[in-house]
Amino acid sequence: MSQGNVVISGSSGLVGSALVRSLRADDVGVTRLVRHEPRAEDEVRWDPEQPLDPAVLAGATAVVNLNGASIGRLPWTSAYRQQLVESRMLSTGTIAAAVSELGRAAPLFVSASAVGFYGDRPGERLTEAATPGTTFLAGLSEDWEAAALSAGQDAKVALLRTAPILHPQGVLKPLVLLTKLGVSGPLGGGRQIWPWISLTDEVRAIRHVIDQGLTGPVNLTGPEPASANDIGRAIASELRRPYLVPAPKWALRLALGRDAADSLLLSDANVAPEALLESGFAFEHPTVAGAVAAALAG
Repeated sequence: MSQGNVVISGSSGLVGSALVRSLRADDVGVTRLVRHEPRAEDEVRWDPEQPLDPAVLAGATAVVNLNGASIGRLPWTSAYRQQLVESRMLSTGTIAAAVSELGRAAPLFVSASAVGFYGDRPGERLTEAATPGTTFLAGLSEDWEAAALSAGQDAKVALLRTAPILHPQGVLKPLVLLTKLGVSGPLGGGRQIWPWISLTDEVRAIRHVIDQGLTGPVNLTGPEPASANDIGRAIASELRRPYLVPAPKWALRLALGRDAADSLLLSDANVAPEALLESGFAFEHPTVAGAVAAALAG
């Protein structure tokens, strides 16, 4: 990446903190939007419910928006579903308004989204051109992207449709726990395709989007399709544990609620990283087995 400055909201999360480390390692300037009183020179206080001064973004190479309450927190009560929505809409809309004020002089707006945009689509290969699905997460992702695009026609906007991240603090956390307890196995049959990506490639892909100035939707997902069983067996193999105990659909829906179970565990979505591959991106972890092994190493 050429020298410059990247403004980041959500810099304390799993992806945000890794992105900050990566940029700093290459001497790229970072400005972090934080909600507390600034404690470091690179911090700027903001409130997503209040307008953001466009001057904070002026001159930056990119502004990366990674805010949003965790979809991994369960159960999805009606109150928490509202939090999932508001935490995304408010922060994204506030940054979009600041980008809009800068017009053509605005930095590239790189805004988080999710592969949940596609919903449950068995038998399809889902590139960035695919239409949205019908699950709760699909509707949330569609609205989330619309908030980013409200920056206007002059804005350069990239929409990061990110897959669940194979990391001990990401999607692997509950799966590793179940595996260590010896109670992992097929979830709802286990043949559904699960998009996935390593944390390393997530950060590398975000930087690639910035370097290449990519706009529009970009699927941040590994290039090799993998089923829930493929991922579960890879974890079990690394941990030397069995993969035998099935959890039927009805049990998952009863335990997690239908929205969460259908969106997180039972949806089938063969999402392809077409925009990344066509723009020359090379994955460090192109297979799910390699990504799981790297995540669980040590």
